[in-house]
Amino acid sequence: MDFNTHMRRGHPIVFSLIILFCIIELAISAWLTSRFNSYHNYFSLAERDRTRFLLFSSIWTIVLSGVYMFFFFSLPDSPMSSVASHVVFLLLTWIFWTAGAASITAALGGGLNCNTQMVFVYCGQLNALEGFAWVIWLLVTFAILVVLIRGILAARRGDGMRGSLMA
Repeated sequence: MDFNTHMRRGHPIVFSLIILFCIIELAISAWLTSRFNSYHNYFSLAERDRTRFLLFSSIWTIVLSGVYMFFFFSLPDSPMSSVASHVVFLLLTWIFWTAGAASITAALGGGLNCNTQMVFVYCGQLNALEGFAWVIWLLVTFAILVVLIRGILAARRGDGMRGSLMA
């Protein structure tokens, strides 16, 4: 199998997994944000604000990953399907998820043991929020590495970064 076959199969799989985990992250962060807004029972402003940032990151990733999947299938030769466009989108998304996952981890002190702590009201949900943020970060990291490899191959092919993901 050549790299094009892997891209045709892998792109939708990786982006679908990113969207799936972002929907889960969206549900958790939206629920926590709703609770924090209604009851003001967050431990600190950092916990509240970082949960809101993960809510934003989830929405950003779901919407734009869906757009990129649409262009990948419907208009494979458009500028939105280019290596450069994917690199820009994935780099911004990677920055958002790095910041979000690291900041919620810092706010929670690296993870919570729900059996021994009594400070955080929504211990299980916050642990899930942190865990899914790191899973999404891993998937986005994998996606950007594959796209960068594809960019190197496109540059060698003579298409440059404007070239399509598909040869």
